[in-house]
Amino acid sequence: MSRGRPGRDDSPDRLYTLTGGRSSSGSDAFDLVTLIVAECDPVPGMQSEHAAILRMSRFPTAVVEIAAELGLPVSIVRILLADLHGTGRISARHPRATTYRLPDLDILEQVLVGLRNL
Repeated sequence: MSRGRPGRDDSPDRLYTLTGGRSSSGSDAFDLVTLIVAECDPVPGMQSEHAAILRMSRFPTAVVEIAAELGLPVSIVRILLADLHGTGRISARHPRATTYRLPDLDILEQVLVGLRNL
């Protein structure tokens, strides 16, 4: 069963060709929510998937969105992204981690007292 765009060939041969036979990007730089930003426009002769990624990522675009749009497995997209990143054609922005702070101990004690009074 084919995923992604109708008519796309997700055969192992095609995927092998797209990645030059590589099965991993050799890096953990791209998780599902990493935002990809194009640093240049596509150039003539560029692999069509690379060109599509550059067009899609003119504005920050998550890795998972790129994979869905291309109709390719995320593992394959990560390899393509590593190619583009290695040549400086894209940059990767990791979402900022939200820093969680516990409430002040005085507030927690007041809540506990309030609960006990119920």
